[in-house]
Amino acid sequence: MSTATKGLEGVVAAETEMSFIDGEKGVLEYVGIEIDALARHSTFEETVYLLWNRRLPTRAELDAFTKDLRAHYDLPAPILTLIKTFPKDAQPMHVLRTAVSALALFDNDDPNSVEPDAYRAKGLAIMARAPAIIAAFDRVRSGKDVIAPDKSLSFASNFLYMLNNEKPTKTMERAFDTCMILHADHGLNASTFTGRVIASTLSDIYSVMSGAIGALRGPLHGGANEGVMHTLNEIGSLDRVDAYMKDALANKKKIMGFGHRVYKAYDPRATYLKTLAEQLAKDTGNEQFYKMSKKIEDIMHEAVAAKGIYPNVDFYSATTYHCLGLKLDLFTPMFALSRISGWAGHCIEQLSANRLIRPSADYVGPHGVAYVPIEKR
Repeated sequence: MSTATKGLEGVVAAETEMSFIDGEKGVLEYVGIEIDALARHSTFEETVYLLWNRRLPTRAELDAFTKDLRAHYDLPAPILTLIKTFPKDAQPMHVLRTAVSALALFDNDDPNSVEPDAYRAKGLAIMARAPAIIAAFDRVRSGKDVIAPDKSLSFASNFLYMLNNEKPTKTMERAFDTCMILHADHGLNASTFTGRVIASTLSDIYSVMSGAIGALRGPLHGGANEGVMHTLNEIGSLDRVDAYMKDALANKKKIMGFGHRVYKAYDPRATYLKTLAEQLAKDTGNEQFYKMSKKIEDIMHEAVAAKGIYPNVDFYSATTYHCLGLKLDLFTPMFALSRISGWAGHCIEQLSANRLIRPSADYVGPHGVAYVPIEKR
């Protein structure tokens, strides 16, 4: 008799050439390149090209890819009109999921096409427009004018410009660009698996993205960085960290931003992000949040590092996003802006040698139960 594996842990359900993870050693590679090297030296645009093409681009190839991406920054006018009708208290992840789905209605080149070139082009267009969706909604709900994208700006810089109506500093742009690199792909996580399952049915990429966004919205997957910021706000000041952590550890409360389903060592995505968060905090006058985070990490290292519980990428991304001026409910959408690139890459990969993903389930219910007519129940 087969044995079901809860959460499919340890089950290999696909092959990929995109990212490699060794949780015991704390290794993450994109197409063989260590994530720390990409975070320090690459750009988000170059990283997406790497994931989609399994190699780094030449200068001419990167320029062409970047030009194509920027050409799709604009939202179709009806999508912008739709966003203006949303309740101002709507959750941004619901807004993103709805607007991405609605993009299919304004795709004049057969939204259902699963041809490789069409799928890739549609994935790029969705990725290019997602920042405009989030920025437009945030400004509309705040009673501000929507800012049109600036096609002379990078993916990271353009989003911050549309959000704040001013171009970011180089440090801010670099910090956000790095966050996009770090979150782009991470194996067969819940949202990526969701996307590959949908793609395996030969459904359209808009359905893929809508389903993946829905999976990412769940607090067990994409909401940890919001939880970290809630914790920092609850603590309130550096001098209250010791007491808070003493109580939390004594009562075995979960400390958000620590531990990972895969990593039993220091999350390799957090290494450089920690350095960037420190610099960004200094530049923006938010040093207290970094110092609080560092003190929490030090206390946790003393208490639970021996158990393989270390900071994950969400721990310092919370401080980074706060320093960039992002509202708390925009933290998870930032994850989505980046991961759209990974979802698209995985679905391109899935369709290259497609087989419908259809796992089995072990039935554990009764057998031979007699049907009882309704008048006798």
